Amino acid sequence: MTVRVLVADDQALFREALTTLLEVQPGIEVVGEAANGEEAVRSSAESRPDVVLMDLRMPVLDGIAATARLRAEQPAVRVLALTTFDDDEDVFAALRAGAVGYLLKDVSSAKLVEALVAAGQGETVLQPSVAAKLVARVARMPQDGPSTRHPLSDREVDVVRLLAEGRSNREIAGALFLAEGTIKNLVTSVLSKLDVRDRTQAALRARDLGIL
Repeated sequence: MTVRVLVADDQALFREALTTLLEVQPGIEVVGEAANGEEAVRSSAESRPDVVLMDLRMPVLDGIAATARLRAEQPAVRVLALTTFDDDEDVFAALRAGAVGYLLKDVSSAKLVEALVAAGQGETVLQPSVAAKLVARVARMPQDGPSTRHPLSDREVDVVRLLAEGRSNREIAGALFLAEGTIKNLVTSVLSKLDVRDRTQAALRARDLGIL
């Protein structure tokens, strides 16, 4: 599968270097560039990427607002945030807006390509430090009291606990000694049973049900 990628970053040198890097990667096709969020939304409508690699702090329209617009107007397009900053508010604002992942710009090229492929397949991709912030935030959220009943099987509970840590399907498969295809089916089942659209929402819903 070839993942079609749109690169959105206001720093021209970084954007061009990133495009050059990705263009030589097998399984990646760069279909466009954008210098701000407004351009990202417009270019995405024209080029129909699978994933928009989105900087968050850009002029005209920032990456968070652009992510929200893409989710509303082009729901098939997945947004992977790539930024210098990992402060809590940026992380949670991006995820609330609909980003399927959050990476920092010090990520290795190999990890970036792996994340793009995973995002293109519908997976959530979180850098470990970001996943830790998400888990910590969820743990601090008030609740009315956990439910002792939930619709998940024991194996699905194992899966949702690992995906809440930001693990990819491959990493979950390794941890549970199962085939990656089996994990993909289990994740699909978890999303369906919890009535959520993505892995981040699944983690939040699982916490509300007392699973985490």
